[in-house]
Amino acid sequence: MDKDRPVYVISVAAELVEMHPQTLRLYERKGLIKPKRSSGKTRLYSERDIERLREIRRLTQELGVNLAGVEEIMRLRAELEALQARFEEEVERLKREIGHRFQELERKALPPPGERPSPPPRTVPCT
Repeated sequence: MDKDRPVYVISVAAELVEMHPQTLRLYERKGLIKPKRSSGKTRLYSERDIERLREIRRLTQELGVNLAGVEEIMRLRAELEALQARFEEEVERLKREIGHRFQELERKALPPPGERPSPPPRTVPCT
């Protein structure tokens, strides 16, 4: 299932996260959640929105964080996820680069299969 596909109307979303629909509207006004809208302007929540609402509930009810704190935590979490993605992309790029460089060194250092390596150049001692 696509976690970003908006499928739940506000009453179903509220029931899934055990909140009042008015609470979901408040969170939307505060910018903590951004449900999609149908052509008739009905709020539609995705599975990702539901997960986010559950996390907001955990932070506020279980940990006692106020909405300003929730907003900051969510912002920092999004920033961290973006940095993590950039870090992983950079790791993959470096792995590819190291692999290419290693292949180049192998080609330069080893003769093709079946050939004998050429002897190292002789040096004439200076007297």
